[in-house]
Order: sequence, then structure tokens, then C-alpha cells
Amino acid sequence: MVGVFQTPLDADTIKAKARALGADLVGIADGAVMDAHPPDPRDPRRPKDITEHDGGRVIVLAKRYSAGTTRIARWDERHKYYNDELVLTMLEETSLELVFWLEDNGYPAIIIPPTHADPWLYRGDRNQHMTTVLSLTHAAVEAGLGTLGLNLQLITPEFGPRVLVTAVMCSVDCETDGRREEALCLGPECGRCLTACPGDVVGHWERDWPACDSYRSPHGFSQLAGHLGDILEAPDDAARLDMIRSETSFNLWQSILRGAGVISGCRRCQDVCPVGEDYARMIGDSLEEIPEATPEKARRLAAMAEAEARGALPGSYAGQERWIGALGYLGSDAAE
Repeated sequence: MVGVFQTPLDADTIKAKARALGADLVGIADGAVMDAHPPDPRDPRRPKDITEHDGGRVIVLAKRYSAGTTRIARWDERHKYYNDELVLTMLEETSLELVFWLEDNGYPAIIIPPTHADPWLYRGDRNQHMTTVLSLTHAAVEAGLGTLGLNLQLITPEFGPRVLVTAVMCSVDCETDGRREEALCLGPECGRCLTACPGDVVGHWERDWPACDSYRSPHGFSQLAGHLGDILEAPDDAARLDMIRSETSFNLWQSILRGAGVISGCRRCQDVCPVGEDYARMIGDSLEEIPEATPEKARRLAAMAEAEARGALPGSYAGQERWIGALGYLGSDAAE
């Protein structure tokens, strides 16, 4: 019955509309392929788990970060938080406009934002790493936008990892994009993401996500819960009142008001990645030096590179090889 009211749409028309609405990058993944290849088979997050009706296509939209904020080296700079939150707001508005346009053409659609975690999976641990209902980085790879890097961040040819992504699910019958077969990441021989990480959470084709969360969301739920707990445990009313009036309370209030520091936060690993057409053109001159570098980090990267040269790739690579891609810098035998 619904098909009677549908306007024929092809992939090029959908992508052109998304770009006209403000997206910088657009790709379309096959929902059935994503259903068949969940990033973590132990905890599959698949389009069909969200909707059985409208998950045939996953339209992934990306918006770049501003170069001006990227050139600020401090990871905890609140101007970056606010600017990034505004980028996300714009991207969400673009996604909503695309949903309404698709529905005007007869195709029910739904937004998958990067900030929505499944509340049913929360177990009362404020330090628990909460993942999104659908991995948008993996969806972006399936949609042909890029590949995953050493720390499993999305890397695109145009903007490196300096993008935010959302997705729109819709069962419109159109062509889909294919994955890139070769990795864009330069691996541990580069390792700038690991070198710059203030929390030292980057591993060998993996990341310590719970440890990263306190930097990615420095004024998020964990920090709010901890601060409220500290207030309750203060020794007296005067101490509690001082904590209520503290800078920490002020920052948390501001972040709740706008989401800056909650849905935005540290992105040093994204800032310093040399991949992307934008890097040399707009930001590389200001980020050449990495003040977070240490001899220990350099030794760890050298050990990773040496292991790869021997063909000893870690299990973390094997588990994500589909989305990382073949390591072209090692030659054809990289994954053997």
C-alpha cells in the first residue's frame, strides 16, 4: 500500500538533497549487509534491531569540524566544546530535514543520532561505557565514507577523522555504496593519535573506551554523578554549599544547558591525524608539534611497528579488519 505513494528516488538524488541541506559527506549503506556483519557479534547493534520496517538503507551524513577550533591544541578548551556542539546541532537538523523530505516522497525514515545510548543497558555503574544503539563509525565505513584508524576512529579522505556523523534509516530502493578495501590510517609508524592522547587510552588497533569517556565527555553523566556524590558525602553544610557554588558545578550546569562538554569533549586524536585533504591546507602548520609526546609512547609505537613488520598483527586488528581495511603500507601480506 505504501508503495503507491512513493516517488522514485535514486542514490544520487538522495545524496544531492543531503548535501543541499548541509551535509559535507554522504554515503548509503545496505542495511541487510550491516545486519549480517555487526561490529561486535556478542552484542550486535543492527538496523533490524531498531526497526523491522525501515532499515533497508542506512544513509550516513557527515559534517566537518571547523578548522579554527581544531587549531586550538588544548584538549579541554570550552570554545571547542561549544563549537562542536553547534556542529552536531546543525547535523541533526540536516538529518531531520532529510527525514521529512524522504517522508514527503513516501518513505518513512528515522534518525540515528551519535549521542543516543540504550538506557536499558545501563547497570548502575556511572563509569560504564555506554555505546550507541547503532555504531555510526562502522555504518560510515559500510557507506563508503572512510575506514577506521589505529584507535578505531573514523577516517575520511576529505577531512581525516575531523567529522561528526549521524544516520537516517529508510527502506528506499536505491543503490548502496561499497566499503574501501585499503586502510586510510598510516598505522603505528605514524601513531600521532596515540602520541597526542591526554589519557593515553590508544592501543594497537583498539582503544580503552571507558578511560576515554572521561575525556570525550568531561562534564557528562559520570562526572555529574560523582560530583553529586561528593556533595552528599561532604563533612558539613558549609562544605556542601561551597561545592554547590564551585566551578565544577558551574561547568556541569553550563554543559547540561547546552550539551557542551557532554556530547562534545576531547578530540585531540582527531585534531592531529595527518590524513585528510584539509590537514595540510588548513591546520597542519599549527599542530606539527605534539606536547603530549613521551619517550614511553614512542617506544610503544616502535614495538607495534616492529610487530607488524614481522606479520604479528594483534587480535584487535583481526576483529575489526573489515572496517579498518588492508594495511597497504605493509604490502599484500599484512593480514596473514
